[in-house]
Amino acid sequence: MSSDRIDAESKVSGNQANIPARIRRELDIDDGDQLRWHLEDDGSIRVHVIQQQTGTFADFDGYAGEETTDVTSDHDAWGVDVE
Repeated sequence: MSSDRIDAESKVSGNQANIPARIRRELDIDDGDQLRWHLEDDGSIRVHVIQQQTGTFADFDGYAGEETTDVTSDHDAWGVDVE
């Protein structure tokens, strides 16, 4: 990306600035994503998009083991070896 061209512009309102739609689409920025700001020595700003993790359990098929438990009594002890 050339530093000479203007990709998009937005205005600051209060303490907030809008991210232009073209930039959001190009970088796949969505609600819940975070922006990490870096102020460079020359006064320019570098921004990294940290996309939120979604679907943490989307691929989880559940426990398919043989051991059965009583959730009301075993919940807090699950995975703890008692000697």
